[in-house]
Order: sequence, then C-alpha cells, then structure tokens
Amino acid sequence: MDEAFALVFVPMVLFLIFVAPTWLFLHYRSKRRAESALSEDERAELERLTVSAGRMSERIETLESILDERTPDWRNRIAAGP
Repeated sequence: MDEAFALVFVPMVLFLIFVAPTWLFLHYRSKRRAESALSEDERAELERLTVSAGRMSERIETLESILDERTPDWRNRIAAGP
C-alpha cells in the first residue's frame, strides 16, 4: 500500500512543483501577448489614421504658408493671445 501511494504521490508532487508553475507561466504569458497584439481591423484602422494624419499635416503646412504670405505676423498675434 505504501509503495502504491509513493508511486502516485511522488510524481504528483513533482508535477505540482516543476511542471504546473511553468505551464501556467507560459500559458498566461502567451495569453497576454495575444491580447496586446493588434487585430487585423485595428491594424487597418491604424494605417488609415496614419495616412489621414499625413494628409492633415500637408494641409496644415499649406495653410500656414498661405497665412505667412498674406498675413506675415499671424504667428505673433496667436502667440500673444487676445
């Protein structure tokens, strides 16, 4: 009886000490990485927003150059405030 108990108990203890913690660590690490990664929809949205931001930046530069030509001191007026 004691030998049968030892044959079951010792592998179970070894499993709980070495295998289970490693298994749990790797499982939750991979789960956390999967959650933090961007989905395809999120990647597409990010790409769309990046392109949109680039176009907006070009428009702002164009508007600022127009303002610089027509009203050279517009930046000073904005910096001074009302």
